[in-house]
Amino acid sequence: MAKLTIEDLKRIKEQVKKDTALREGGATVKITVHMGTCGIAAGAREVMDALLQEMAETDRQDIRVVTSGCMGMCSSEPNVTVEVQGHDPVVYQGMDANKMRQVFKRHVLLGEVQTDFALARMKEESPEEGSAEQET
Repeated sequence: MAKLTIEDLKRIKEQVKKDTALREGGATVKITVHMGTCGIAAGAREVMDALLQEMAETDRQDIRVVTSGCMGMCSSEPNVTVEVQGHDPVVYQGMDANKMRQVFKRHVLLGEVQTDFALARMKEESPEEGSAEQET
């Protein structure tokens, strides 16, 4: 095995910074579309397609879209969680393409929670209380 040089370490450091920036990237909004089997059966793919269309039409680079599995509330699927930095996450239920477009334009872009579709507003736990959140 060849010895690593300072230049090799610098190159590795830059690559790791670049890779983590893609994951963490300074996003101020995180939108999670819950795409478990129950969510997909209830229309989560159409919700995701509508969200991606809305994302393509905006020039915001600080919005991160992720998917996750079922959150255990199959009867309210498709569910979408919107987390805006500095505010409590909001879970939306029974989403469809039109509701997703409205949530994106009103909540994500303008900061107006759409209470008609909201299932719950979750309180973020402080570090002392522990955190059960896992990102997938």
